[in-house]
Amino acid sequence: MNRIPVLLGAVLAGVLASCAPTVAGPQLGRIVNSVTGQEGTVSFVRGTLQPRLGNPFAADNATIRIGGQTYSGRTAILNGSAASLLPAGLGLSLSVGGSAAVGENGAVAVGTRLDTPRPGAPAVRSGNLIARTAGTPTLTLTCTLTVDESEHGIGECTGNDGVKYALQF
Repeated sequence: MNRIPVLLGAVLAGVLASCAPTVAGPQLGRIVNSVTGQEGTVSFVRGTLQPRLGNPFAADNATIRIGGQTYSGRTAILNGSAASLLPAGLGLSLSVGGSAAVGENGAVAVGTRLDTPRPGAPAVRSGNLIARTAGTPTLTLTCTLTVDESEHGIGECTGNDGVKYALQF
């Protein structure tokens, strides 16, 4: 019996499996009612908590479940840094100086400095989430979010009844 084709097939399957993209589930978190302490879950589609130009009417990317209700909505995340021609975190400065005195030679100096970002200074972005229920009457949650580069963050929501909620994800 020839085992080489079987062995070659197993090796090929292993190589192909290692090249396949990993499928990751949603970004999970929790929501807590500030009045009753009741907890629920919040989930975001991975990769959607990044700043980008987008369609505000695109498909929902967030689901909140609390108090027997399911809310769905769309986040909008703003870029947390000002526009720059340099890569994120780099700074460039230029200085010019000179001196002149009677009876002495004058001098002119030019200097430049390129700064790198401080280690451990994570970039955070802010945004919001507007979520609603599908039933009648429609209930809404309006949330503010603060998100880091790895799509983890915190937030605060207010229901259409005025109840406040805390988010961690």
